Amino acid sequence: QVQLVESGGGLVQPGGSLTLSCVPSRSITSIYAMGWYRQAPGKQRELVALISNAGTANYADPVKGRFTISRDIDKNTMFLQMNSLKPEDTAVYYCNADTEGYGLGSESGAWGQGTQVTVST
Repeated sequence: QVQLVESGGGLVQPGGSLTLSCVPSRSITSIYAMGWYRQAPGKQRELVALISNAGTANYADPVKGRFTISRDIDKNTMFLQMNSLKPEDTAVYYCNADTEGYGLGSESGAWGQGTQVTVST
């Protein structure tokens, strides 16, 4: 499987901002969709935001209006701009790419190992 590498996580105060980046370990020729997931302690992994191959973005209700997903095709990089962060956003964030057409979130797709985001005073 293609490996993805996330970066940009860290500790931030409530109301602050962070930008996460995701880069594949090698070129990916077929990407049907890309997205960001997160998993907090004691909770299931949840989809935060996705962007289709046509560039259409969708967001989970808890992050609407605060997070923005984007991509730089030339640099093979995906971003998640997170504003107005809340303690409830604390989680490990994972980037994911559907490289086979099975659907976003498939274990056969490309995943990163995650980056920790902690929102606290």
